[in-house]
Amino acid sequence: YLVTLGVVRPSLTVLLPSSEEQDQGNVALVCLANRGFPGGWKLGWRLGAGGALQGSQSLEVLEKDSHYSWSSSLTLPTDQWRKAGSVTCEATLKDQTPVTHTLEPHHCSQ
Repeated sequence: YLVTLGVVRPSLTVLLPSSEEQDQGNVALVCLANRGFPGGWKLGWRLGAGGALQGSQSLEVLEKDSHYSWSSSLTLPTDQWRKAGSVTCEATLKDQTPVTHTLEPHHCSQ
């Protein structure tokens, strides 16, 4: 007997590269997806308006409350990051509307 939970959309948190990191030529972006359900969401990054999903996704962690948390990371050359216009972390599950979190890199650099 399984209690069927509906789909729970994860909340997304994006960790930004530091300015020191940007000066070193590469930036590492991390997107944390918290408390989604069921498992099997795809998490990745889009650069600009179009573009394919990029980045490497971690394994899902099953939390005590039966929700899943996971992350995706993407490393970019700093100039590509600055030129991107927008960088979006996107979580998708089959026919669900994607959960997205968009950054505008030119607003992020000091």
